[in-house]
Amino acid sequence: MHIALYKPDIPQNTAAIIRLSSCLDLKLHIVEPCGFNLNDSRFKRVVMDYIGFSKIFRYEDYDVFFKKNSKSRIILMTTKAKKSYLKFKFKKNDILLFGRESAGVPKILHKTIKNKLKIPINKKARSLNVAMTVAIVAAEALRQNNCLK
Repeated sequence: MHIALYKPDIPQNTAAIIRLSSCLDLKLHIVEPCGFNLNDSRFKRVVMDYIGFSKIFRYEDYDVFFKKNSKSRIILMTTKAKKSYLKFKFKKNDILLFGRESAGVPKILHKTIKNKLKIPINKKARSLNVAMTVAIVAAEALRQNNCLK
């Protein structure tokens, strides 16, 4: 199972996702540029030594990411989707793509990515924290594919 972050801009969230990826044996793809330096003290405080246990792949931009992963099914998690992640059948090699905390992903990606999913939340709320969203959806994808140990 793969997680992809599109130009993440909050170091603590990215660090928490790296820890999650390490613990659940997920491959993490980071589409650059990040909105922070990986030497950021806020990042280091949360990631601790988990970065050493992670399988992290970095890409200079989305085009490079897409070319290197063109055979995988990319699933965009977005508040703008109509379909719930609970009504979707995940596959073992899916890449779950999460947008930037501040801006999501560009409209062109919304148009080109076929599978778009959301987590149903209270209509009065805007969105969940991206690290929480990754944890919720990754757990369901792993459960469906009998990958939880």
